[in-house]
Amino acid sequence: MVANGACQYFFTGMALEQSESLRRNLIAFDVAAGIPAGATVTVVTLKLNMSRTIVDEFDVNLHRVSTNWNQGTSDQIGEEGGLNPVPPTANDATWIHGEFDAALWNTPGGNFESAASATTPADGVGSYSSSTPQLVADVQSWLADPTSNFGWILIGDETTPSTKRLDSRGYSNADNRPEWKIDFEL
Repeated sequence: MVANGACQYFFTGMALEQSESLRRNLIAFDVAAGIPAGATVTVVTLKLNMSRTIVDEFDVNLHRVSTNWNQGTSDQIGEEGGLNPVPPTANDATWIHGEFDAALWNTPGGNFESAASATTPADGVGSYSSSTPQLVADVQSWLADPTSNFGWILIGDETTPSTKRLDSRGYSNADNRPEWKIDFEL
């Protein structure tokens, strides 16, 4: 059991160097802090920056998470998510925990909606954006009920060894961190 809550990178897919070692990532934003209550969300665009890949294109799916999780302080040094896994720290989300060592997922790998809110083909290094009606619906529901905002889980190709490295909120260059843009009407 490993985690990587405070890293500057996160990976999605099946690790090349560790057969059957899947990588999933959780991401959340505070909707209620940035949008007035009662607003109508019209467009949601999520942008992620992929900073390394050695495999061909595969889809990265974004699924709405259905239960609470937390982020701890674990930090894999070097190529985070790769060859130097570290044990989870208090509160880290892991493959079996939404919050280490206090809350288990109902299903190993995370509790999330089966239908993807967005699917983005990811190929070479660069920024990728997703904007779908389902992302709008997710954010609108979180605005209506902030206690249901558990964010999304990113799931890549989990059938063959293949990973993509994305920059996290801990990445040193703020321009490459995950960001979202929301249009709304009052």
